[in-house]
Amino acid sequence: MSGRALEPIDRITEVMFGLLMATTFTGSLSVATAGREDARLMLIAAFGCNLAWGLADAVIYLLRTWTERTRSRTLLARLLADEKGQEGRKLIADALPARIGEVVDENGLELLRVHLLRNGQQPLPARLGLQDFKAALATFLLVVLATFPLVIPFLVVAHTGTAIRVSNLVALIMLFLAGWLLARYSGGRRLLTGGIMSLVGVALILAIIALGG
Repeated sequence: MSGRALEPIDRITEVMFGLLMATTFTGSLSVATAGREDARLMLIAAFGCNLAWGLADAVIYLLRTWTERTRSRTLLARLLADEKGQEGRKLIADALPARIGEVVDENGLELLRVHLLRNGQQPLPARLGLQDFKAALATFLLVVLATFPLVIPFLVVAHTGTAIRVSNLVALIMLFLAGWLLARYSGGRRLLTGGIMSLVGVALILAIIALGG
């Protein structure tokens, strides 16, 4: 298991999720008519929403982790019970990603089966450990903390209309950076991916405005 609480892609996507959720609230304010009281209510709603979603995301992370480990233990138990190896090779083929499964032949599947049997006599328990709860906490905090850059303009800028524009700009910049980091992690085109994520933010803001925000 990795020593990291969360993998880079998990950290980035959780921040993106928090940003998009917060943007649905900050984008709902009207530049022309929103006042300080409207902004205050929006801040409470945005923070409360991301608190709830962060908690839900953390619980889902733990549930997914437990489910994946239980499934792995079940597959390993079936491998150990398969004396001839035919079912074991089929189980491994089904568990492999589609593109990899297409190119691995019977000999490759058998090598994987033997390796798993050799190293799987004492499978790891499916129960959740401290590292898993740390990762769940990190998931929660990333979603919640992603709210703050978008709401800070409303706390430091006196004019609500200006604060809305600054908040939207901050959201677009952060979405661009998130897309850029995702592309760097995956080996994709950084500027293009960052630009696409910013366009997603623009589309979200425009959709909110069109729906009466």
